Amino acid sequence: MDALRPLVQPITRNLPAPLRNLGVSIIGEHCYQTLLLDVHLDDVECLKLGISKGLGIGIIAASSVVKVPQILKLVHSQSAEGISFLAYLLETSAYLITLAYNVRNGFPFSTFGETVLILGQNVIISVLVLNYTGRSSVAAVLLAVLFGSAAVLFSQSFLDMRTLSFLQAGAGLLGVASKLPQILAIYQQGGTGQLSAFAVFNYLAGSLSRIFTTLQEVDDKLILYGFISGFVLNAVLAMQMVYYWNIPSTQAPGKVRESAVQEKAKGSATSMSTKSPTTRRRG
Repeated sequence: MDALRPLVQPITRNLPAPLRNLGVSIIGEHCYQTLLLDVHLDDVECLKLGISKGLGIGIIAASSVVKVPQILKLVHSQSAEGISFLAYLLETSAYLITLAYNVRNGFPFSTFGETVLILGQNVIISVLVLNYTGRSSVAAVLLAVLFGSAAVLFSQSFLDMRTLSFLQAGAGLLGVASKLPQILAIYQQGGTGQLSAFAVFNYLAGSLSRIFTTLQEVDDKLILYGFISGFVLNAVLAMQMVYYWNIPSTQAPGKVRESAVQEKAKGSATSMSTKSPTTRRRG
């Protein structure tokens, strides 16, 4: 690092004022001086903070498009096959509560910013799923309920922090529960349908990174446990995606059961046709 310092410092010490101010606002004056101006990477605390902030910003950036492929797949196929509306409803509810909890606690935006972006994309996907499953009228009700819930959750006069903390604990359970319908739907249907692999694997990486950033910047067990449980279930979804990706749909467990039922029904129909009496004119 001593050899690189003379090469790096002329750049870091001559950054434009807007970039310098941005850097200071992200990691603080002390860590900005240590890491960028002095280029001393032996300060473990500042280094971990810098990595945490970098991961947080990366997660937020990725979250801006994480579910766009899912939205495009739905719009292109005009089908919600393989998509569990219940899973998105539970996840959206959990994200809304978590967003209010983080904002009202004043936690750094870099530790929860993706919640805003994913929440918006979830609402779009939920509306599309309702539309493609013949429940368009329910979409308007969903939007009204979400807006009303947001007004209550963000208002100190309607909801105190103690009650919001209880809701956040419940949101962690909702976040876990939101993955189960999707996991079950994939298993029952014997395939991933219109589920986006990009979204699944980004969720897995994001939840793992969030465990690290939470440990570094947020001293809140409710938030931490939610990310840990989310990572475990995201890993299950990722394994399902890999498993069904390499298996023809006719060999997947759900398809095998469906095929067996169809063959049985076909056999019964054939058997009945061979046993049915024939009518011939007798002369």
